Amino acid sequence: MTMTSSGPSPQPRSWRPSDSLPSSSRPRSNGDTQASSPPQDATEPAASTAAALEIRGITKCFGRFPALTNVSLQAREKEFLALLGPSGSGKTTLLRVLAGLEQPGEGEVRFDGEDFLSLPVRRRRVGMVFQHYALFRHMTVTQNIAFGLSVRPRREKPAKSEIDARVADLLALVQLDGLGKRFPSQLSGGQRQRVALARALAIEPRMLLLDEPFGALDAQVRRELRRWLRELHDRAGVTTVFVTHDQEEALDLADRVAILRDGELVQVGSPAEVYEAPADAFVYDFLGSACRLPGAVADGRLALAGWETKAPAGAPKGPVEVFFRPNEVAFAPPRGAGVPVTVTQVSRRGPELYIEGVAQDRLLCLEARRDSLSVSPEPGAVLRIRPTNPAVYPAG
Repeated sequence: MTMTSSGPSPQPRSWRPSDSLPSSSRPRSNGDTQASSPPQDATEPAASTAAALEIRGITKCFGRFPALTNVSLQAREKEFLALLGPSGSGKTTLLRVLAGLEQPGEGEVRFDGEDFLSLPVRRRRVGMVFQHYALFRHMTVTQNIAFGLSVRPRREKPAKSEIDARVADLLALVQLDGLGKRFPSQLSGGQRQRVALARALAIEPRMLLLDEPFGALDAQVRRELRRWLRELHDRAGVTTVFVTHDQEEALDLADRVAILRDGELVQVGSPAEVYEAPADAFVYDFLGSACRLPGAVADGRLALAGWETKAPAGAPKGPVEVFFRPNEVAFAPPRGAGVPVTVTQVSRRGPELYIEGVAQDRLLCLEARRDSLSVSPEPGAVLRIRPTNPAVYPAG
């Protein structure tokens, strides 16, 4: 489905190639055993950059079920913003509010200062791409891409030559040159999704909304399309809101990530910020593989199964839950200080080891290189580990 606009632009968009793509790599731990606690997070873009999209206090209920509760969020002009959360978190509902497919019970949405909710859908100039393509099977690729332009009222419709030129530009942009005469059934899943994106861009939208666009594709195709989608966004120069439940996808693609849970906004930040400094235990656990053990904080020290390290500034006192990533551990000598882990299973993939073990009646899944261990991690062996970058949250 593609939202149409109220009138054509005077000339086709000039697609601007990007000199380089923004880095999506996350800074990693430096191996220091100093624990860290997540800082306060801001939900607004940097003051130096104008906000194009402003979402204020959006609340939406379906019957008695609160799908969204007082959600406030901003996106900068030309920003790639990911809405991330588990099923039922409200991310797709928020996207549908932006598209005009749902009306909120409370709150407001402004785009470039304009009251977005008061505009009819076709005047919002929003392009939307769904998970299952929604292409017209009886139309060729060219006809699908041109659809949003060809159905405009006569006084608003561009000339046929302009439509043809725009479609040709878009076919080149999405790397489907020469496939304009094919039908959707003659394309692969990845190619169909590129057609859906080209169709959404054909109307020159002010905002592009993507609802899990890779959800129907296999894992390898999804990975191949990620970098392409990011480059497409940079070339098109359009504010993009991207819904996904795939943490890796959001962290790889987005400029900023907004994490929702049960209809509420939990944290907003750059991929590095939300990954390295999660706002709470839910975000930490949701954003990647995590090990979790009970501990305690007292007198500035973090105690964990008989092993101690300095507690982070501001860490909660008393019983805590300690989180760390499977690869963020140092292995102590057999008689050294550390958390004892009884090995239950080991998998080897080249120089990498994937170790399952039990500590304090909790199952841990650890990652290590063979040369980092002083003992053979066979089932029944006891390893001692020291989390190198633990995050501490109140117990319960």
